[in-house]
Amino acid sequence: MKSINDCYTLSNGVEIPCIGFGTYKAAEKDNADIIRMAIDAGYRYFDTASFYGTESFVAKAIESSGIKREKFFLTSKVWKDEMGYEATKKALERTLWNLKTDYLDLYLIHWPLPTPDSKDWKELDIATWKAMEELYKEGKVRAIGLSNFLPHHIMNIQKNCEVEPMVNQIEFHPGYTQEAVLRFCRENDILVQAWSPLGRQRVLKDALVTELAEKYQVSSARLCLRFALQKGVIPLPKASAMERMKENQDIFSFNIEETDMYRLETMPQTGWSGEHPDRVRMVLN
Repeated sequence: MKSINDCYTLSNGVEIPCIGFGTYKAAEKDNADIIRMAIDAGYRYFDTASFYGTESFVAKAIESSGIKREKFFLTSKVWKDEMGYEATKKALERTLWNLKTDYLDLYLIHWPLPTPDSKDWKELDIATWKAMEELYKEGKVRAIGLSNFLPHHIMNIQKNCEVEPMVNQIEFHPGYTQEAVLRFCRENDILVQAWSPLGRQRVLKDALVTELAEKYQVSSARLCLRFALQKGVIPLPKASAMERMKENQDIFSFNIEETDMYRLETMPQTGWSGEHPDRVRMVLN
């Protein structure tokens, strides 16, 4: 990978850019200015979700850019209260309407459980995935996958599917690499994406991260994004300023040495969001 325009190839042959732009809370002022700025900065891969409330802002930004829809890679997700066979199909129709497009490049199930105490989550995931498979076969989505699924959740899908998941989007950053999930996905040809690839200020200010950032003469953010890239994980950073947007793309001019990668991989848990699909969210200091 030498630039944000370079791509990985999913298991079904669809090409996906190696860096995307996350839109969660990226348009809280009810406008598309930040997303349009990201387009001007060179991003063409945008990650959104019905839960984010940013789908319409992505559409407006793309429209105002004058760049053709097919030049973009758009991902959205089925939220917890949209799961189920019929509900998922209706959810996609709303998403397509919001994005002003007739297809998605990638569609994900946002969480494996609506709530941690869900008893019928296995059946619900299977019904949701069946709808996803049909939408994929109909050409309404070019690829389908998961988000926040752990190996035991993925195995439930695999045992009851015709089309294997192609992507799994998880929280991933130095201090929270979810190695068991990453290993399982690699073994099953599932590409991993990283939400929160910078891991919040606790990671960016961590002593090891700042030490290595100084060693490679880059920012802590660039170090974290390069770490994801070298792990074969697609980072989905967010930013609200042009300078940061461009800085987050500048991760191809240096390489983290093997020993330093191991040091980052074995950091104590740092910067975790507190989110876990099988547990009530933890409130962290």
